[in-house]
Amino acid sequence: MSRSVVDPEQALAAGRLVLVAAEHTGAVEAAVVALRAMGLAARELGDLQAAERHLRKAIATPAAPPQRVAQARLSLVTVRTERGHPLQALRVAALAWAYLCPLDRAKLDTQRAVALAHLGRYQEAIAACDRSLETLATAPGTVDDRRFLAGGLLNRGLVRAYRGDWHRATQDITACLEISRAAGLSHLTRLAAANLPFLAVRRGDLAAAFAHYRAAEDTLFGYPERLATMRADFAGALLAAHLPGEARALLSLAVPELEASGAHVALAEARLKLAQVELLTGDPRRAAEVAAQAAAELAAQDRESWLPLAREVELRSRLALGPVTPALVRELAECAGALEFGPACAVAAAALRLAAAEAALSIDDHPTASEQLGYLTAQCRRVQPAEGIPLASKAQAAHLAQPSPTPPLIRQHALALEAALQEDSAGAFRAVRDGLAEVGGQVESLDDPALRAHAARAGERLAAFGLALAVRGGRAEEVFEWSEHWRAVTGQVPGGGEELRRSDAEAEGGLGRRPTSGGGSGEGFEARAWMAGAESGPGGVDEAEGWLRGVQENLGGAALVEYVVDQGALLAVVVTAEQVRMRRLAEVSSLGEAVVRLRYAMRRAALGDCPGAGGDAVSCGQEVDQMMFLPLAEWIGDRPLVVVPAGPLYTLPWSALPYLRGRPVTVTAAALSWLRARTAPHPGRAAPVVAATAGPDLDEAPEEVRQVLACHPGGHEIEARIAPVLRALAEVDVFHVAAHGVFQARSPLLSSITLTDGPLMAYDLLGLEDPPRLVILSSCDAGMARAPCEGAPLGLAGTFLAQGTACVIAGMVPVRDEEALAVMTCFHELLAAGHSPSRALAEATAKTGITAFACFGAGDRPLTT
Repeated sequence: MSRSVVDPEQALAAGRLVLVAAEHTGAVEAAVVALRAMGLAARELGDLQAAERHLRKAIATPAAPPQRVAQARLSLVTVRTERGHPLQALRVAALAWAYLCPLDRAKLDTQRAVALAHLGRYQEAIAACDRSLETLATAPGTVDDRRFLAGGLLNRGLVRAYRGDWHRATQDITACLEISRAAGLSHLTRLAAANLPFLAVRRGDLAAAFAHYRAAEDTLFGYPERLATMRADFAGALLAAHLPGEARALLSLAVPELEASGAHVALAEARLKLAQVELLTGDPRRAAEVAAQAAAELAAQDRESWLPLAREVELRSRLALGPVTPALVRELAECAGALEFGPACAVAAAALRLAAAEAALSIDDHPTASEQLGYLTAQCRRVQPAEGIPLASKAQAAHLAQPSPTPPLIRQHALALEAALQEDSAGAFRAVRDGLAEVGGQVESLDDPALRAHAARAGERLAAFGLALAVRGGRAEEVFEWSEHWRAVTGQVPGGGEELRRSDAEAEGGLGRRPTSGGGSGEGFEARAWMAGAESGPGGVDEAEGWLRGVQENLGGAALVEYVVDQGALLAVVVTAEQVRMRRLAEVSSLGEAVVRLRYAMRRAALGDCPGAGGDAVSCGQEVDQMMFLPLAEWIGDRPLVVVPAGPLYTLPWSALPYLRGRPVTVTAAALSWLRARTAPHPGRAAPVVAATAGPDLDEAPEEVRQVLACHPGGHEIEARIAPVLRALAEVDVFHVAAHGVFQARSPLLSSITLTDGPLMAYDLLGLEDPPRLVILSSCDAGMARAPCEGAPLGLAGTFLAQGTACVIAGMVPVRDEEALAVMTCFHELLAAGHSPSRALAEATAKTGITAFACFGAGDRPLTT
């Protein structure tokens, strides 16, 4: 029995020998114990069917001692739960209870807690664990006692995690880890360690989560059912962190393994998560199919409290596929009501009510919309149902009598919709602003830019609603301000969340603020005007004009074009020193297709596999020009440009557009990011410190480095290894990399530059505290980015900028080795002559005809004063 949880294969073999001997001699008790040990060993090895078979045989052994039969039932409880029958598991536990001693009853409680948790009865599960642990803490301390003590802590920790009590969940699982390690219980050590990735994501430490995951994979190798369960749990945490792509990759591994092992409870949950992933990644038809399968499995397991979660996916899928009908709105509202009574589903219920309200508004059903919004905006009011009130209204009154479980972000969205219904635009803007301040406060504490960006996505729909209100108002200044407001929240503007909160507090106190603009030099500029408290729009008009004036004064003779997406259409706000104007451009879908065609043509031209690809690239560039810039030509003229992208533009090779040929262009995540970098003080050194490195497997990279350093007296070459490169990045002003680049679209912070000893990933740059002012990534695709939400481009270039680099020059498409040498030699000659990075790149591009590179950040500022 002891060996079954320490060395299950040995225990299984020994159990067979004991069973044969027991049956030969008629030793009934020994046969029951052997069968129980074999069942436990089979369970540890992931063979749940064999485990149940052995335990049922033990229970059915004629003339077996009642206590031994009860112990076999104790072990069957968890197996039955894992095989998808938690309600039956509780009945098995009830049959065992009367024949167990107090210590065994405590052990049974740890098993009952698992079944209760899977049925959504979390409070009962925690109570069972509490009773169990109180007894087991004073037990004699055998291996079996320590096993159940550690298991009880693990089970309670997992239940607390289900309920969102992350701190106490971590305490319990850490205690389980310590006890199981001390007792040599490797299986429990593995199980506890397998939950660390899940908890790390919930704490916001994504880097630690993936480190724990890799360690857990190694630990659980050879235990496919355990490994698959760990992957599914980790996928659930990633899904909650708005990382559906990463969650899908794990679930694609977990689901087949859970099917093969017969772990039906974990399989149903994993399938439900997969349905949610399919919906979030844009395949509502597949989402509905998987949700229906998960619902059937959950119903077969008597897990009624889980069914509304599957129903939610099905309804959201129908909503995505359209059309919206009164029947669908009614079903959405009914499902939201069912979710409110489910386990830990308050957030899902509130979100679905909001979806029901929006769906009702889309078909002009204002009474239903108002009713659903009323659920979300009600405060802690006491409402007593009166005689004669219809039953539905009584239910609503009873609901309103309870403290509102609505999350603040959803409540603010509902308040904004209510205000808009009443034509109260100032109230709607105020509610949106307060909701986004809430999001800003949440993302401010996260250091990982990917996690910040994905966490900010929770406010994306609210931000879109605020932008739509600003667009409807028709003032270009308000649209520009609102776009910048949201970009601050997404995390690329340092301190954006803190500024939002500070501005809100000052608005509440009636403080009038006006940013101080230091003119063209930018000295003394304080960009913290998030316009709280105005009655005419998203913020105070005077403050908007004051903050915007700082942007205009620092533009000089340039123009800033900020693109925004409103209800599927691309809009451009053009800011010059004199005025701010707005124009609606193309449909985002059409523009996205044109950008893809341009990139494809440039890739074919670079690879040389199509003689006419160069001409195709020119015509594709003209097509994009027609959509993006030609309608703005009368406002832009021949000015240098600062461009703030949106939608599909994060992958656009800007230098390839004929309209921009020879024109200095710098691309930035937000106007405020550009302004801060543009107005930051220059370092004291008169001449910049320059370093360069040449990666492996590129014939011209060493010559490129020599040419670069020849342009900058005192420049030095760095060994192309990760550690020397990271050290140099913390010491120099300009760093040039000539190496292969790899962009990872699914996980952009795994994008990398290839060095001699391996890839230098974007994740490796997160520790840089004082990065170079200018970084040149002479690499294919190094400037590519994926933006989970506007203003948060993730990738190599975006990571450098987020860490404080003022400007990055990077490749947007594949580029030939000799072409990179030509354009980079020309670029550095112009840079050393005193040109700004954006102007140097524009002239080098015009001279060489090589359009693969783009300038990001504040590239319109020279390196020397």
